[in-house]
Amino acid sequence: MREDVLPRVQQMEGNVGLSMLADRESGRCIVTAAWRDENAMHAAADAVRPLRERMAEVLGAPTTVQEWEIAVLHRRKPAAAGACARVSWLRAEPRDIDGAIDMYRTQVLGGLDDLPGFCSASLLVDRASGRSVSSVAYESREMLEASRQGADELRSRTVQQIRAQILEVAEFELVLSELRVPETV
Repeated sequence: MREDVLPRVQQMEGNVGLSMLADRESGRCIVTAAWRDENAMHAAADAVRPLRERMAEVLGAPTTVQEWEIAVLHRRKPAAAGACARVSWLRAEPRDIDGAIDMYRTQVLGGLDDLPGFCSASLLVDRASGRSVSSVAYESREMLEASRQGADELRSRTVQQIRAQILEVAEFELVLSELRVPETV
């Protein structure tokens, strides 16, 4: 990923970065390619497909492709080697997505800033389905673990206020973070 895919994707028109999360115990990986806009993403689809197929072959697992809008991105500090992330998938009514985005900006980010080892947070949304995914990076596995209770409490309050359903929460090692996505807060 780092030596072959990253340099090739970075050279594609409209690419603004690539990241990779991995759970070494389960073998689950999430690779995110970020694009300047939807048109750039769709224009690069044919060039990205063989890279994705090659990575699936190397990892020995099928891939799933999902398209998300980057609704919020906030960096307090860069995530260095050893960083980890907690990822939460939620579903709300599609009509409530804008309110959920506003709440993430105005309330959730402030709560995350108070958690130990907090580095950055992003909120991706699929407006049509009402699904969203929040990825929060921490300095280390120890800081991820130390933040768990506070993050759980913040998530519970948030989903109650926006009337959302938690689909899944998972923790990963942040093995690659080469994002040039501009701050949205």
